[in-house]
Amino acid sequence: MALQSLVRWILPKEDQFYDLLERQAAVAHEAALALAKFKEKGSVAADVREAVQIIEHKGDELVHQIEDALTRTFVTPLDREDIHKLSTELDDVLDLLNLSVRACVLYGVTRPTEPMAKLIDTLVACTELLNASVPKLRKHQYAQLIEASRVIRKLEKEGDAVYRGAVSVLFHDPSVDAKTLLREKEVLEDLENAIDRCDHVAESLTNIAVKHG
Repeated sequence: MALQSLVRWILPKEDQFYDLLERQAAVAHEAALALAKFKEKGSVAADVREAVQIIEHKGDELVHQIEDALTRTFVTPLDREDIHKLSTELDDVLDLLNLSVRACVLYGVTRPTEPMAKLIDTLVACTELLNASVPKLRKHQYAQLIEASRVIRKLEKEGDAVYRGAVSVLFHDPSVDAKTLLREKEVLEDLENAIDRCDHVAESLTNIAVKHG
């Protein structure tokens, strides 16, 4: 057994990190569900932005708590760099969710297009899987964690296909003016980036599972 693992086994562990990471995953899913309300008839982009912004502030506070805890804790249940990376990537998902709805308000997108709606649905599915997967770290359910990560990776590829198809249509349709192209491409890109970050989280979870499994 490596020295670091031996020390971690002997000394009491700070399980607060599991709590904080699980709360981060839950907040990311909460934000995705708030964003999904933009698809509802009669929804207002500014109202959705405000709701997501409030959730994003909750996520920022969790990041600060993890950073503070890392500086004060001698023994952590996972490697410090893994905790920090996972926390940062979960926060990236939330930040990009927030950025996408801010882009809708900034560029005057009053209703999501069909590709946008599909990407929002994919984000909800990805964050739901992350919300269910992160607690598996605490339970050492590494095989289940890896399987969930594979599903997220598949969803990311599907989202990428939707994004590329939508952008191709924007550039090839002569009836689409420059303003519409810029507006829709920006929102689509932010949504696709958020899905991509979900895949980054899934990859980090897989790496941790392989390391400890």
